Amino acid sequence: MPNSHTTEYAHQITCIDTFYRGPEVAACYLLQSEEEAVFIDTGTSLSTPHLMTVLEAKGIQPSQVKYVIPTHVHLDHAGGAGTLMQQLPEASLVIHPYGAKHLIDPSKLSAGAAAVYGEEKFKQDFGEIIPIAEERVIEAPDGFELTFGTRKLLCLDTPGHARHHICLYDELSKGIFSGDTFGISYHKFDTPQGAFILPTTTPIQLDPEAWYTTLDRLMALNPERIYLTHYGEVSKPGVLVQHLRQYLEAFTQIALASEATPGKARVASLQSQLLQWLIEKLQAHGCQFAPDKIEQLMAMDLELDAQGLDVWLTRREKA
Repeated sequence: MPNSHTTEYAHQITCIDTFYRGPEVAACYLLQSEEEAVFIDTGTSLSTPHLMTVLEAKGIQPSQVKYVIPTHVHLDHAGGAGTLMQQLPEASLVIHPYGAKHLIDPSKLSAGAAAVYGEEKFKQDFGEIIPIAEERVIEAPDGFELTFGTRKLLCLDTPGHARHHICLYDELSKGIFSGDTFGISYHKFDTPQGAFILPTTTPIQLDPEAWYTTLDRLMALNPERIYLTHYGEVSKPGVLVQHLRQYLEAFTQIALASEATPGKARVASLQSQLLQWLIEKLQAHGCQFAPDKIEQLMAMDLELDAQGLDVWLTRREKA
């Protein structure tokens, strides 16, 4: 059986902790049907040995994995795609058309991530990014359907967090594998009020208006559950989406109020304001963590959120 870092959900869905920046921060999903399986998201290249151990523990041969499907090319979701594909001889990689080139030749992806995280932190968190042969890559435009075993996945073009983002609707579970499009919800912030969800605005393609439209489209499918990369299955999506929309609006309003602040000072100001906003919201949600603990737990997320909002402001200014 899989170890304690996996969670078995109904409908042959396994949530696998990829150990990115610690436990229960980022997941990928293994779906099974008949004699075939797929991975949705991959974690980093450092996650690949663990994913292969899970396959072995479940008695799944590498040749039975038909597809590897990163929701988008951000490295906590797709950084391990190349190393994983090396281990899965029959698998095809399925990716948004705008993301395909970055996994076939990940040099720009690696350089961009190193610029954001710093070279040392990049290697520590992501390892090596391996290119994938073009003939093994399938581009998934909006409405593209995948079949494995007796199961279907519907690929949806879902811009907002990133232009190259897809979500996957699984008709069997009536669930959506949302990558970052439905935000993040760490279990450590769950309270009797339920899950706490918030947007993630990491660089560089934030588009709030497109994101609102995407959320409307996802909810039109009437999903019963959402499978988050950060982290795990959440229920009551109709309630959570209202919070997500409100909080995305709050993020953008914080950014717009800082529009006149120049240069690096703006990123620092945004991060500070986002932290104070988050502390207030978590306290209202019933979270018992002290403010300094919240800052410790969310510092990296908020730094990236601030950077993404700054890029969004800069793009607006140029326009």
